[in-house]
Amino acid sequence: MHAAINKYSLVCNTTKNILCGCLKRNSSHFVYHPERVSDEFGKTSKKNMYQAINSAMDLVLSKDSNSVVFGEDIGFGGVFRCTSGLRERYGKDRVFNTPLCEQGIVGFGIGLAVAGTTAIAEIQFADYMFPALDQLVNEAAKYRYRSGSLFDCGKLTVRTPCSAVGHGALYHSQSPESFYAHSPGLKIVMPRSAYTAKGLLLSCIRDPNPCIFFEPKIMYRLAVDDVPDDDYELPIGKADVLIEGRDITLIGWGTQVHVLLEVAEIANKDFGISCEVIDLVTILPWDKQTVANSVKKTGRAIVSHEAPLTGGFGAEISASIQDDCFLHLESPIRRVTGYDTPFPHIFEQFYLPNKWKCLQAIKELVNY
Repeated sequence: MHAAINKYSLVCNTTKNILCGCLKRNSSHFVYHPERVSDEFGKTSKKNMYQAINSAMDLVLSKDSNSVVFGEDIGFGGVFRCTSGLRERYGKDRVFNTPLCEQGIVGFGIGLAVAGTTAIAEIQFADYMFPALDQLVNEAAKYRYRSGSLFDCGKLTVRTPCSAVGHGALYHSQSPESFYAHSPGLKIVMPRSAYTAKGLLLSCIRDPNPCIFFEPKIMYRLAVDDVPDDDYELPIGKADVLIEGRDITLIGWGTQVHVLLEVAEIANKDFGISCEVIDLVTILPWDKQTVANSVKKTGRAIVSHEAPLTGGFGAEISASIQDDCFLHLESPIRRVTGYDTPFPHIFEQFYLPNKWKCLQAIKELVNY
């Protein structure tokens, strides 16, 4: 009997180890690269991304008495805890729950912003922002234009979690930034870290145009940086060159930046290929000049994102590189992206543009 129990325990432990290994592999397809933060913004403390986002909203609510935060379930902190403690600090009139109606949330935010209120709306998942597409692209994006600049809703910021999380499947893992990048009048921003999340969110909230702030949900707890405690802003519309290189330019945003940073290290160490890594930071407007300058130097370019290939924002960047850098190119421009299928569940690891797919593309282009 003892032998049977021991055999059963061995089987259970082996199964547990296998399952834990699978869960561990599927929870993250990248290695997080912490930010190197200078002391220009004062004292810092360790924060993950959701805490950095919470800190940004806390600062706005404390400094701007005409600011409000609202969305589904945010009164108790939200699904990802980004609004934890805000209702207790600022009251239910300034931090409040809404009905489960994305079109209503954004429409309400537009109305508040037009009336002069600083409106910070949360859509619980970017996948569910599509019912609000009409409000965003036909109202928020065009309000200033249709009124001849007499009115605007620039005080509106829409926050929403996006991208792969390891187990989100087809309704909780999408990266829909390119849908909204087709709408002049909006600004589209996606941070890569806790540090950039706070600075960019503060910039979005204070920008005179409506902004959509995409938050890669897998990094809410995984991304930990030394984040300034005080107020600071990071520029919208300016890409960051994270690694300088001479052989090929790698362009990404959000989570994918960390994939590219990792693959750049592998390419340099194992193959002597020097990669320049650029975080686009802002999808709309995007920093064409920084990208063009880099590609003219390296002669090669890879654009990588989690969204599907067809119609992804990588196509826009590739077309721009073709226009601006054609005589400098040593190889075709390559896109390494998700596939033209709904986002899978158990096959997520096959779908994502991981470091091995990017490394293969680098080798092929350098040897073209």
